[in-house]
Amino acid sequence: MSEIEELICLIREFANRRDWEKFHTPKNLAMAITREAGELAAEFQWLSTEEASNISNLPVERIELEIADIAIYLLRICDVLKVNFVEVVKRKMELNESRFPAPK
Repeated sequence: MSEIEELICLIREFANRRDWEKFHTPKNLAMAITREAGELAAEFQWLSTEEASNISNLPVERIELEIADIAIYLLRICDVLKVNFVEVVKRKMELNESRFPAPK
């Protein structure tokens, strides 16, 4: 079992133990991803590009927790929709290679 699959199982079991399946609809999960992405963006909102690029100036723990929240909801929606996360990311990267060729 890959680390991604282990995470998906961990997240699924966490939700199942709390009887949250009824709340984990694709719509609700997509909305949760959006909310968490907004919380991540808020950590950078008033920083200059230079300030946002210097990790010593950042609230690293809060940023990491927001990234984790996004990842949890993203993996959960993949699980609910039976989407293979690794395969769709690889497929999208292949599309991106043709859409955005590297400079020669």
